[in-house]
Amino acid sequence: MLLKDKVVIISGIGPGLGIELALRAAEQGANLVIAARTAEKLEAAKQQILDSNPKTEILIVPTDIADKKQCQQLATKAIEHFGRIDCLINSAYNPGQFEPIESADLDSWRSAMEVNLFGTMNITLEVIPFMKSAGGGSIVNINTMVTRKPMPTQAGYAASKAALTSATQHLAVELGPYNIRVNGAYMGWMWGPPVENYFKYQSSKTGEPLEELKAQVEKNIPLGRIPTDADCAKAVIFLASDYANAVSGACLDVNGGEFLPH
Repeated sequence: MLLKDKVVIISGIGPGLGIELALRAAEQGANLVIAARTAEKLEAAKQQILDSNPKTEILIVPTDIADKKQCQQLATKAIEHFGRIDCLINSAYNPGQFEPIESADLDSWRSAMEVNLFGTMNITLEVIPFMKSAGGGSIVNINTMVTRKPMPTQAGYAASKAALTSATQHLAVELGPYNIRVNGAYMGWMWGPPVENYFKYQSSKTGEPLEELKAQVEKNIPLGRIPTDADCAKAVIFLASDYANAVSGACLDVNGGEFLPH
């Protein structure tokens, strides 16, 4: 198992990628610290994880990552409970408002930046001292294909994640001497509750059948399908694990081949 007995913090637990990250990490033998803003959501996630992986030890810590003190509490509780932190997967995000730049609400951009960059850094800076004292660790920041393949109306979200790209690579340079790896996983379309609800909304708005809207996206994906949240989570688990112990500062594209860097 790729994460056997490792302690993994995962932020942004919720329907979609967040819960799949937790399920896949548990499947690979990890003990988990799961974080989201809503305690009820975390309780439900814990039960779902245990239903599939009953031996997993799980600590739930309600956390708004935009709040530095809450991030301090998260890291402290993880250490008090497990004694160490091996991996951090930063999945919490704020999409902001999807709108044309010329009519953008820049307060929405600031809100996205507060979570996607500064919130991610809040929690990252709290775990670094513990990883350094333990002799190493792994950090994976969930990013997005729209920083690499711009899409209309998503500039605010993309700008916040592009800033995270730079922070990720600088962290990789500075933390490498401490055996701490820092990588980014750049997600494209992911089939799961959030994207399915998006297509349902678009279908109701345009009158086009959901399957036709989905097919329009899939024709641009060389694999011919929208990858599932679960499949995309597996790529993150690889980066978090020792199987990627020679990988740091990487931008791993997880999109079925829709974006191909040159």
